[in-house]
Amino acid sequence: MAVDVILGLQWGDEGKGKIVDAFANNYDVVARFQGGPNAGHTLWIDGKKFVLNTIPSGVFHDRPTNLIGNGVVIDPITFQKESDNLQRLGCDLKKKLFISKKAHLIIPTHKVLDAASEQTKGDLKIGSTLKGIGPCYMDKTGRNGLRVGDITSKDFKAKYAALKEKHFNLLKLYNFDFDITQVEKEFLEGVEWLKQYNAVDGEYFLYDKLQNGKDILAEGAQGSMLDLDFGTYPFVTSSNTITAGACIGLGLSPKYIREVIGITKAYCTRVGGGPFPTELIGEEGDKLRKAGNEFGAVTGRPRRCGWLDIPALNYTIMLNGVTKLVVTKADVLCDFKDFKVCTQYEYGGKQHSQVPFDLISTEVKPVYETIPCWGGIEPSIKHEKTLPEKLKSYIKFLQTKMGVPVSHVSIGPGREQLIEIKG
Repeated sequence: MAVDVILGLQWGDEGKGKIVDAFANNYDVVARFQGGPNAGHTLWIDGKKFVLNTIPSGVFHDRPTNLIGNGVVIDPITFQKESDNLQRLGCDLKKKLFISKKAHLIIPTHKVLDAASEQTKGDLKIGSTLKGIGPCYMDKTGRNGLRVGDITSKDFKAKYAALKEKHFNLLKLYNFDFDITQVEKEFLEGVEWLKQYNAVDGEYFLYDKLQNGKDILAEGAQGSMLDLDFGTYPFVTSSNTITAGACIGLGLSPKYIREVIGITKAYCTRVGGGPFPTELIGEEGDKLRKAGNEFGAVTGRPRRCGWLDIPALNYTIMLNGVTKLVVTKADVLCDFKDFKVCTQYEYGGKQHSQVPFDLISTEVKPVYETIPCWGGIEPSIKHEKTLPEKLKSYIKFLQTKMGVPVSHVSIGPGREQLIEIKG
């Protein structure tokens, strides 16, 4: 009868989907608590690639039911395509997927507003995926939004028309050309498609599970350094990606949270604009990107790549109350003779272990330690004792620097390539 949280500790793309999938059968419910269809949780199962955008990463398992929480924003068009594909693969979503009535809907004009707003920013673009997520959250906080529970109400069409008209008036300010005729048709079809799924009061749904002794895994999207309040503002996402967001995004009391499992790559990546202290520009960055196949699962955009950032990790470990670490993509560094880890920042003439208030206006110089690499990793390794000694040393190094145990290390994309660390 507890809730464990899995979330990313960097700028997203840490491999959360794979870890949720690997752990999901230990839980009765997997519940997604924030974000929208900009998430691309990639799973490799029996050599096949699956990318989940909105639906929780527990859908391929028999034990857990899956909940899309109130903190998630849903695009009915994307949801229809995603759920239809999963049903064709044999996932009985009508039985195992539940959706909070309080989850907000992305409507066609949200996407237009997203594109219009990003266009006006020029060099200050935040790197939006243009999926309407930010404008949808703005309507949520502005108390104008449409929710899943509204789609069965008699006045849904009137509510939709009113919100669309509000957006039309805003778009006049941008002088932005658009035509939503086709996408609106797809949206309304998606709304009808949504009606076949189990819409529930998510907070009561989860409370009932807890009262009946069930365990819940809360799944986050994006990464902690993209948190609306604590990330590298304004180059952040539109929701709270940290542990506290799991409580708000699911309607859970903090008293139920047991473990917070933080996911970090063995290096860093970032998509879109914003500060990135350890970014590698040029040949070395290209090599890391190629070795890690660092291209967005949803957008296909090349990710910016750099060395691991300990000050940023310690910051997000503190914010989230992380109790366990999972290190992913350790195999990617096999292509390097050695690599670097940032252990402190240098700014204002001094070395610091803390992230400054504004990474954009503060000129930060990373202070590095060089780590010897471990060469190749046999992909069929199953046990900690057969890991390369230099990789074991790196894991101990990270535990010392961050004061949190590493519980697992991933040495490849497959489910079976996740090694438990007990030492």
